[in-house]
Amino acid sequence: MTLPDTMRAVRITRHGGPEALEPAQLPVPVPQKGETLVQVTAVALNNTDLWTREGAYGRPGNPHALSGWRGPIDFPRIQGADVAGRVAAVGPGTPETLLGRRVVIDPAIYDSTAPDAHPIGLMGSERDGGYAEYVTAPAHHLHDMTGSPLTDDQLAALPTAYGTALGMIERGRLREGDTALVTGASGGVGIALTQLAHARGAHVIAVSSGPKTDAVRAAGAHQVVDRTQNLPDRLRAAAPDGIDIALDVVAGDLLTDGLPLLREGARWVVAGALGGYDLTFDVRRLYLHNIQLIGSSMHTPAHFDLLMNLARQGNIRPPIAAIFPLEEAARAQEELAHRNHIGKIVLHPNP
Repeated sequence: MTLPDTMRAVRITRHGGPEALEPAQLPVPVPQKGETLVQVTAVALNNTDLWTREGAYGRPGNPHALSGWRGPIDFPRIQGADVAGRVAAVGPGTPETLLGRRVVIDPAIYDSTAPDAHPIGLMGSERDGGYAEYVTAPAHHLHDMTGSPLTDDQLAALPTAYGTALGMIERGRLREGDTALVTGASGGVGIALTQLAHARGAHVIAVSSGPKTDAVRAAGAHQVVDRTQNLPDRLRAAAPDGIDIALDVVAGDLLTDGLPLLREGARWVVAGALGGYDLTFDVRRLYLHNIQLIGSSMHTPAHFDLLMNLARQGNIRPPIAAIFPLEEAARAQEELAHRNHIGKIVLHPNP
Protein backbone atom coordinates (compact mmCIF):
# COMPACT_ATOMS: atom_id res chain seq x y z
CA MET A 1 0.00 0.00 0.00
CA THR A 2 1.41 3.39 -1.03
CA LEU A 3 0.90 5.90 1.76
CA PRO A 4 0.44 9.64 1.25
CA ASP A 5 2.88 12.07 2.79
CA THR A 6 0.21 14.14 4.53
CA MET A 7 -3.19 13.57 6.08
CA ARG A 8 -6.24 15.53 7.14
CA ALA A 9 -6.77 15.86 10.89
CA VAL A 10 -8.65 17.89 13.48
CA ARG A 11 -6.84 18.84 16.65
CA ILE A 12 -7.06 21.10 19.69
CA THR A 13 -4.34 23.65 20.40
CA ARG A 14 -5.90 24.94 23.62
CA HIS A 15 -8.79 24.35 26.00
CA GLY A 16 -12.07 25.95 25.02
CA GLY A 17 -15.36 25.53 23.21
CA PRO A 18 -15.96 23.87 19.83
CA GLU A 19 -13.96 26.67 18.21
CA ALA A 20 -10.85 25.12 19.79
CA LEU A 21 -11.10 22.28 17.23
CA GLU A 22 -8.91 23.24 14.29
CA PRO A 23 -8.56 21.40 10.93
CA ALA A 24 -4.96 20.70 9.97
CA GLN A 25 -2.93 19.10 7.20
CA LEU A 26 -0.22 17.07 8.92
CA PRO A 27 2.48 14.55 8.03
CA VAL A 28 1.31 10.95 8.17
CA PRO A 29 2.81 9.58 11.41
CA VAL A 30 5.50 6.93 11.13
CA PRO A 31 5.02 3.82 13.30
CA GLN A 32 7.93 3.22 15.65
CA LYS A 33 9.26 -0.08 16.98
CA GLY A 34 6.37 -2.31 18.02
CA GLU A 35 3.78 0.07 16.56
CA THR A 36 1.33 0.01 13.68
CA LEU A 37 -0.18 2.68 11.44
CA VAL A 38 -3.96 2.36 11.21
CA GLN A 39 -6.04 3.96 8.49
CA VAL A 40 -9.08 5.25 10.36
CA THR A 41 -12.45 4.23 8.92
CA ALA A 42 -14.58 5.36 11.88
CA VAL A 43 -13.95 7.21 15.13
CA ALA A 44 -16.69 7.58 17.74
CA LEU A 45 -17.21 10.57 20.01
CA ASN A 46 -17.37 10.45 23.80
CA ASN A 47 -17.98 12.87 26.65
CA THR A 48 -14.26 12.47 27.24
CA ASP A 49 -13.71 14.42 24.02
CA LEU A 50 -15.78 17.33 25.32
CA TRP A 51 -14.24 17.37 28.78
CA THR A 52 -10.68 17.03 27.46
CA ARG A 53 -11.28 19.92 25.05
CA GLU A 54 -12.79 22.00 27.86
CA GLY A 55 -10.11 20.96 30.38
CA ALA A 56 -12.89 19.91 32.75
CA TYR A 57 -11.20 17.10 34.69
CA GLY A 58 -9.47 19.13 37.37
CA ARG A 59 -6.42 17.93 39.28
CA PRO A 60 -5.84 16.45 42.73
CA GLY A 61 -6.15 19.29 45.23
CA ASN A 62 -7.43 21.71 42.57
CA PRO A 63 -10.74 20.49 41.14
CA HIS A 64 -11.21 23.65 39.04
CA ALA A 65 -7.83 23.49 37.26
CA LEU A 66 -7.91 23.13 33.48
CA SER A 67 -6.74 19.61 32.80
CA GLY A 68 -7.01 16.64 30.51
CA TRP A 69 -8.05 13.16 31.51
CA ARG A 70 -5.03 12.57 33.76
CA GLY A 71 -3.24 15.91 33.79
CA PRO A 72 -2.07 18.78 31.57
CA ILE A 73 -2.52 18.28 27.82
CA ASP A 74 0.53 18.39 25.60
CA PHE A 75 -0.87 20.67 22.88
CA PRO A 76 -1.52 20.38 20.00
CA ARG A 77 -3.44 17.15 20.43
CA ILE A 78 -5.50 15.13 17.95
CA GLN A 79 -8.60 13.94 19.79
CA GLY A 80 -10.49 10.67 19.38
CA ALA A 81 -10.11 7.56 21.54
CA ASP A 82 -12.44 5.17 19.73
CA VAL A 83 -10.98 3.95 16.47
CA ALA A 84 -11.86 1.25 13.98
CA GLY A 85 -9.80 0.88 10.83
CA ARG A 86 -7.31 -1.17 8.87
CA VAL A 87 -3.61 -1.66 9.38
CA ALA A 88 -1.78 0.33 6.70
CA ALA A 89 1.84 -0.06 7.84
CA VAL A 90 3.92 -1.61 10.61
CA GLY A 91 6.99 -0.42 12.44
CA PRO A 92 10.23 -2.30 13.09
CA GLY A 93 9.71 -5.56 14.94
CA THR A 94 5.96 -5.63 14.24
CA PRO A 95 4.59 -8.67 12.32
CA GLU A 96 3.71 -7.87 8.72
CA THR A 97 0.83 -10.34 8.98
CA LEU A 98 -1.11 -7.47 10.58
CA LEU A 99 -1.17 -5.55 7.30
CA GLY A 100 -4.67 -5.11 5.96
CA ARG A 101 -6.35 -6.50 9.06
CA ARG A 102 -9.59 -4.88 10.25
CA VAL A 103 -8.92 -3.76 13.81
CA VAL A 104 -10.17 -1.95 16.89
CA ILE A 105 -7.61 -0.11 19.02
CA ASP A 106 -7.64 -0.39 22.80
CA PRO A 107 -7.27 3.33 23.61
CA ALA A 108 -6.04 2.96 27.19
CA ILE A 109 -2.48 3.65 28.27
CA TYR A 110 -1.78 1.22 31.12
CA ASP A 111 0.51 1.28 34.13
CA SER A 112 1.83 -2.22 33.38
CA THR A 113 1.49 -5.14 30.97
CA ALA A 114 -0.55 -7.22 33.44
CA PRO A 115 -4.09 -8.35 32.51
CA ASP A 116 -5.47 -6.28 35.41
CA ALA A 117 -3.38 -3.17 34.69
CA HIS A 118 -4.89 0.22 35.47
CA PRO A 119 -5.48 2.83 32.75
CA ILE A 120 -3.38 5.95 33.39
CA GLY A 121 -3.80 7.67 30.03
CA LEU A 122 -6.03 7.72 26.99
CA MET A 123 -5.59 8.02 23.25
CA GLY A 124 -6.87 11.44 22.22
CA SER A 125 -5.74 12.93 25.52
CA GLU A 126 -2.29 11.61 26.51
CA ARG A 127 -1.38 10.63 22.93
CA ASP A 128 -2.81 11.50 19.53
CA GLY A 129 -6.09 9.88 18.59
CA GLY A 130 -8.36 9.16 15.65
CA TYR A 131 -9.69 12.54 14.47
CA ALA A 132 -7.42 11.97 11.50
CA GLU A 133 -7.00 9.79 8.43
CA TYR A 134 -4.23 7.80 10.14
CA VAL A 135 -3.17 7.08 13.72
CA THR A 136 -0.35 5.05 15.25
CA ALA A 137 -0.91 2.54 18.04
CA PRO A 138 1.11 -0.18 19.78
CA ALA A 139 0.62 -3.50 18.02
CA HIS A 140 -0.42 -5.20 21.26
CA HIS A 141 -3.31 -2.72 21.56
CA LEU A 142 -4.82 -3.90 18.27
CA HIS A 143 -7.68 -6.39 18.26
CA ASP A 144 -8.37 -8.22 15.02
CA MET A 145 -12.04 -7.83 14.17
CA THR A 146 -11.86 -9.01 10.57
CA GLY A 147 -14.56 -11.62 11.15
CA SER A 148 -16.91 -9.54 13.29
CA PRO A 149 -20.45 -9.01 11.94
CA LEU A 150 -20.45 -5.47 13.35
CA THR A 151 -19.96 -2.51 11.02
CA ASP A 152 -16.90 -0.28 11.43
CA ASP A 153 -19.17 2.38 12.95
CA GLN A 154 -20.41 -0.10 15.55
CA LEU A 155 -16.88 -1.31 16.27
CA ALA A 156 -15.72 2.28 16.81
CA ALA A 157 -18.58 2.77 19.27
CA LEU A 158 -17.20 0.09 21.62
CA PRO A 159 -13.86 1.02 23.23
CA THR A 160 -14.58 3.83 25.69
CA ALA A 161 -18.33 3.51 26.38
CA TYR A 162 -18.60 -0.28 26.34
CA GLY A 163 -15.13 -0.72 27.82
CA THR A 164 -16.07 1.59 30.70
CA ALA A 165 -19.39 -0.23 31.14
CA LEU A 166 -17.81 -3.68 31.18
CA GLY A 167 -15.15 -2.45 33.61
CA MET A 168 -17.93 -1.31 35.97
CA ILE A 169 -19.78 -4.61 35.64
CA GLU A 170 -16.65 -6.69 36.24
CA ARG A 171 -15.39 -4.61 39.16
CA GLY A 172 -18.87 -4.64 40.67
CA ARG A 173 -19.16 -8.43 40.22
CA LEU A 174 -22.57 -8.31 38.55
CA ARG A 175 -24.24 -11.71 38.77
CA GLU A 176 -27.15 -13.33 37.02
CA GLY A 177 -30.33 -12.52 38.92
CA ASP A 178 -28.99 -9.29 40.46
CA THR A 179 -31.24 -6.24 40.56
CA ALA A 180 -29.09 -3.63 38.83
CA LEU A 181 -29.66 0.12 38.85
CA VAL A 182 -28.28 1.92 35.77
CA THR A 183 -28.09 5.71 35.91
CA GLY A 184 -27.73 7.99 32.90
CA ALA A 185 -29.16 5.10 30.91
CA SER A 186 -29.70 6.93 27.62
CA GLY A 187 -26.06 8.03 27.32
CA GLY A 188 -23.28 6.10 25.63
CA VAL A 189 -22.08 4.30 28.78
CA GLY A 190 -25.65 3.97 30.07
CA ILE A 191 -26.90 2.20 26.95
CA ALA A 192 -23.84 -0.05 27.09
CA LEU A 193 -24.48 -0.85 30.77
CA THR A 194 -28.11 -1.64 30.04
CA GLN A 195 -27.26 -3.98 27.16
CA LEU A 196 -24.44 -5.74 28.98
CA ALA A 197 -26.26 -6.12 32.31
CA HIS A 198 -29.34 -7.49 30.55
CA ALA A 199 -27.18 -9.95 28.61
CA ARG A 200 -25.65 -11.17 31.87
CA GLY A 201 -29.07 -11.95 33.29
CA ALA A 202 -29.63 -9.00 35.64
CA HIS A 203 -32.98 -7.33 36.27
CA VAL A 204 -32.20 -3.84 34.99
CA ILE A 205 -33.83 -0.73 36.46
CA ALA A 206 -32.74 2.21 34.32
CA VAL A 207 -32.91 5.91 35.13
CA SER A 208 -33.57 8.18 32.17
CA SER A 209 -35.79 11.00 30.95
CA GLY A 210 -39.28 10.50 29.52
CA PRO A 211 -38.61 11.06 25.80
CA LYS A 212 -35.84 8.41 25.77
CA THR A 213 -37.72 5.70 27.64
CA ASP A 214 -38.52 3.56 24.60
CA ALA A 215 -34.89 3.48 23.44
CA VAL A 216 -33.70 2.48 26.92
CA ARG A 217 -36.28 -0.30 27.08
CA ALA A 218 -35.15 -1.49 23.64
CA ALA A 219 -31.59 -1.73 25.00
CA GLY A 220 -32.78 -4.22 27.63
CA ALA A 221 -34.14 -2.31 30.62
CA HIS A 222 -36.91 -4.14 32.43
CA GLN A 223 -38.08 -0.95 34.16
CA VAL A 224 -37.35 2.70 33.33
CA VAL A 225 -37.69 5.36 36.02
CA ASP A 226 -38.02 9.02 35.04
CA ARG A 227 -35.21 10.95 36.71
CA THR A 228 -37.28 14.16 36.80
CA GLN A 229 -40.09 12.87 39.04
CA ASN A 230 -39.36 12.20 42.74
CA LEU A 231 -36.59 9.77 41.90
CA PRO A 232 -35.84 8.17 45.32
CA ASP A 233 -39.50 7.24 45.90
CA ARG A 234 -39.85 5.88 42.37
CA LEU A 235 -36.72 3.76 42.76
CA ARG A 236 -38.00 2.43 46.08
CA ALA A 237 -41.25 1.43 44.37
CA ALA A 238 -39.38 -0.16 41.43
CA ALA A 239 -37.12 -2.21 43.73
CA PRO A 240 -39.06 -2.80 46.97
CA ASP A 241 -36.61 -5.54 48.01
CA GLY A 242 -33.58 -3.34 47.38
CA ILE A 243 -30.82 -3.03 44.79
CA ASP A 244 -27.85 -5.41 44.51
CA ILE A 245 -25.63 -3.20 42.37
CA ALA A 246 -25.76 0.41 41.20
CA LEU A 247 -23.92 1.18 37.96
CA ASP A 248 -23.62 4.93 38.20
CA VAL A 249 -22.28 7.60 35.85
CA VAL A 250 -24.22 10.44 37.51
CA ALA A 251 -23.22 10.54 41.23
CA GLY A 252 -24.29 13.85 42.84
CA ASP A 253 -27.50 13.77 44.86
CA LEU A 254 -28.45 10.43 43.34
CA LEU A 255 -25.63 8.69 45.19
CA THR A 256 -26.51 10.47 48.44
CA ASP A 257 -30.19 9.56 48.15
CA GLY A 258 -29.62 6.11 46.66
CA LEU A 259 -27.31 4.47 49.19
CA PRO A 260 -30.18 3.65 51.60
CA LEU A 261 -31.88 1.73 48.76
CA LEU A 262 -29.12 -0.89 48.58
CA ARG A 263 -29.40 -4.39 49.99
CA GLU A 264 -26.99 -5.85 52.50
CA GLY A 265 -23.61 -6.44 50.87
CA ALA A 266 -24.52 -4.46 47.75
CA ARG A 267 -22.09 -2.56 45.51
CA TRP A 268 -22.28 1.01 44.19
CA VAL A 269 -19.94 1.47 41.23
CA VAL A 270 -19.15 5.04 40.12
CA ALA A 271 -17.61 5.93 36.76
CA GLY A 272 -18.80 9.49 36.25
CA ALA A 273 -20.08 12.62 37.92
CA LEU A 274 -22.62 14.13 35.53
CA GLY A 275 -24.76 15.10 38.53
CA GLY A 276 -21.90 16.63 40.52
CA TYR A 277 -18.66 15.51 42.15
CA ASP A 278 -18.87 17.40 45.46
CA LEU A 279 -21.32 15.45 47.60
CA THR A 280 -22.00 14.14 51.09
CA PHE A 281 -23.52 10.90 52.30
CA ASP A 282 -24.09 9.04 55.54
CA VAL A 283 -21.02 6.82 55.87
CA ARG A 284 -22.89 4.62 58.34
CA ARG A 285 -24.88 3.24 55.41
CA LEU A 286 -21.61 1.76 54.14
CA TYR A 287 -20.18 -0.01 57.16
CA LEU A 288 -23.40 -1.00 58.89
CA HIS A 289 -24.68 -2.74 55.75
CA ASN A 290 -21.36 -4.02 54.35
CA ILE A 291 -21.84 -1.93 51.22
CA GLN A 292 -18.92 -1.38 48.84
CA LEU A 293 -18.40 1.96 47.08
CA ILE A 294 -16.24 1.23 44.03
CA GLY A 295 -14.54 3.70 41.69
CA SER A 296 -14.16 2.46 38.13
CA SER A 297 -12.17 4.22 35.42
CA MET A 298 -12.43 2.59 32.00
CA HIS A 299 -11.31 -1.04 31.67
CA THR A 300 -8.37 -3.37 32.15
CA PRO A 301 -6.73 -5.33 29.29
CA ALA A 302 -8.65 -8.41 30.43
CA HIS A 303 -11.95 -6.51 30.33
CA PHE A 304 -11.17 -5.26 26.83
CA ASP A 305 -10.36 -8.78 25.62
CA LEU A 306 -13.74 -9.91 26.90
CA LEU A 307 -15.46 -7.00 25.15
CA MET A 308 -13.78 -7.79 21.83
CA ASN A 309 -14.85 -11.44 22.10
CA LEU A 310 -18.45 -10.29 22.53
CA ALA A 311 -18.07 -8.09 19.45
CA ARG A 312 -16.60 -10.92 17.36
CA GLN A 313 -19.66 -12.99 18.16
CA GLY A 314 -22.04 -10.12 17.43
CA ASN A 315 -23.55 -10.40 20.92
CA ILE A 316 -23.66 -6.61 21.36
CA ARG A 317 -24.71 -4.07 18.73
CA PRO A 318 -24.19 -0.44 19.66
CA PRO A 319 -26.81 1.94 18.21
CA ILE A 320 -25.44 4.66 15.93
CA ALA A 321 -27.15 8.05 16.24
CA ALA A 322 -25.39 10.10 13.56
CA ILE A 323 -22.40 10.17 11.22
CA PHE A 324 -20.39 13.29 10.34
CA PRO A 325 -17.42 13.88 8.05
CA LEU A 326 -14.15 14.70 9.80
CA GLU A 327 -14.34 18.38 8.82
CA GLU A 328 -17.53 18.71 10.88
CA ALA A 329 -15.98 17.48 14.12
CA ALA A 330 -16.92 20.70 15.92
CA ARG A 331 -20.56 20.36 14.88
CA ALA A 332 -20.52 16.70 15.89
CA GLN A 333 -19.22 17.64 19.36
CA GLU A 334 -21.93 20.28 19.69
CA GLU A 335 -24.52 17.64 18.82
CA LEU A 336 -23.02 15.36 21.47
CA ALA A 337 -23.17 18.14 24.07
CA HIS A 338 -26.89 18.72 23.44
CA ARG A 339 -27.63 15.12 24.57
CA ASN A 340 -30.71 14.84 22.37
CA HIS A 341 -29.55 11.62 20.71
CA ILE A 342 -29.57 7.92 21.54
CA GLY A 343 -26.48 5.95 20.57
CA LYS A 344 -23.06 6.98 19.36
CA ILE A 345 -22.01 9.84 17.10
CA VAL A 346 -19.30 8.83 14.63
CA LEU A 347 -16.85 10.67 12.39
CA HIS A 348 -15.64 9.35 9.03
CA PRO A 349 -12.10 10.67 8.43
CA ASN A 350 -11.74 8.94 5.05
CA PRO A 351 -14.50 9.90 2.56
